Amino acid sequence: MLANAPSFRTSLLIGALGGAVALAAACGASSHGSNMTAQDAMAQQAALVEQGKQIFRFDTFGDERQWTDVLRMHEVISAAVDPVTALSVGLKVDSEALPQSVVNGIQDGSIDLNSPATTVALLKLDAVVGVKGTVETVNGQDTLTRVGTTCALCHSTVDNSFAPGIGKRLDGWPNRDLNPGAIIALSPAIGAAKKAVYNSWGKGKYDPRFNVDGINGPVVIPPAYGLNGINSTTFTGDGSDVAYWNRYVAVVQMGGQGSFTDSRLPLSVTNGTVDLVSSKLPALQAYQLSLNAPAPPPGSFDVTAAARGKEIFEGVGNCVRCHSGESFTDANTRLHVVSESVADQNTPPYASRSATKLYRTTPLKGVWQHAPYFHNGSAPTLEAVVQTYNSKQFLGLTPAQVNDLAQYLKSL
Repeated sequence: MLANAPSFRTSLLIGALGGAVALAAACGASSHGSNMTAQDAMAQQAALVEQGKQIFRFDTFGDERQWTDVLRMHEVISAAVDPVTALSVGLKVDSEALPQSVVNGIQDGSIDLNSPATTVALLKLDAVVGVKGTVETVNGQDTLTRVGTTCALCHSTVDNSFAPGIGKRLDGWPNRDLNPGAIIALSPAIGAAKKAVYNSWGKGKYDPRFNVDGINGPVVIPPAYGLNGINSTTFTGDGSDVAYWNRYVAVVQMGGQGSFTDSRLPLSVTNGTVDLVSSKLPALQAYQLSLNAPAPPPGSFDVTAAARGKEIFEGVGNCVRCHSGESFTDANTRLHVVSESVADQNTPPYASRSATKLYRTTPLKGVWQHAPYFHNGSAPTLEAVVQTYNSKQFLGLTPAQVNDLAQYLKSL
C-alpha cells in the first residue's frame, strides 16, 4: 500500500520520544552543573503539555477578528443556531463542562434544545467543543458579543457517552461529522458564489487552500494523534514539524493574529499588529505529540483474518514499501510524486497546490477510526482502500485476501 492512503489536515506534542529528549537534555545539563534533575525536566514537560492542552481546546489566537468582525458569526449563532441545529452540522458538546443542573434540564426536557439562547448558555460554559464565545449581560440578558474557533473544532470529537454529539472530549480525533463549509456558509458576509463552494464540501471535509488560491478541492479533516516521531505531519508534508501547520492554520485559516510566510507557495500573511500565535506553538505541539493513536475497540476486527492480512501486507501486497516502520510511514525519509497516488482524482491535484507538490505516506496507527480514506475521502471503508490498490496496482488479490488485508488495517 503506497504513498497515499492518506488522512491529512488542520489541522494540526510530545510522547515517549519527546519525553526521552527532554530527559536526555536534563541529564546533560545536570552533568554540566545545572541543578535541574530528570524529575524536574519531566515536571516541566508535563506542564508544557498541559499548557498545550488548554491552547488546543480554548485558545483562538485572536481569531474573533475574523469570525466576529468579518463573518459576523455571533449574529448567526444568536439568531438561528440552537443546539439541535449545532449538532446537526457536527458541532460537539463537552458533557464534563455541564453543571448538574444543565444535565438534569437536558434529561427532563426543561432546557429547550431548540432555542439559540441555549447555545449561548453552552458557549458561556465553554461546553461547545472548538468554539469560544464571549457572553456579556446586555439589558439583563446573556448576549453573545464575540465568537472564535480553536484547534479542537476540527481535531476533537466526543465519545457520545451522554447523547449523540454530547460526551467526553476525544482530543486529536478528527471530527468527521463536522460540516465546516456549511457553518461558514451561514455567514451574512459571504456572497452566493462562495456559499455554493462551502456548501459543496460536505461532512468531514475542509479545503485549507481555497481562501488562498480560489480552487475548490477539499480534503478530509485529519487526525491530530499519532504524530510523535513523524516530521511530515500533513498530506503533502509541507513543514518539518506540526508547528509549521499549526502556524499556517492559526493565521491563514482561523484568522489568528500573527504571521505566516512560505516562499514555496508563495504566501505571506500577517493579521493584526500583535503576534498571538508564535509563543504558543511549542506547547501546542507538545500536547499534540502526546496524543497516541487510539487502539481498535475489542471485537471490531477478525483476529484470525488480520493475522493472514499481516502476511499479505508484508508480502504480496507490498504495502511495507511505503507504510514502513513503527508508524507505518516513510514520511521521515521521502515524499512521493503525484503519479504514485492511487487516489488523486482532482484537477489540479491537491498536491500541486501545496508547498512540496508531493504527497507523504499516511501513518496507519488508528486508521480504523477515521473513515473515509485517502486525502479526498474517496474510499468509504478500508475494504475500499484495499480494493483501490488492488485494482490500480494490479496486485491480483482475491476477494478473501482483500478482506484479510482490511481486517489487518482495522487492527492497527
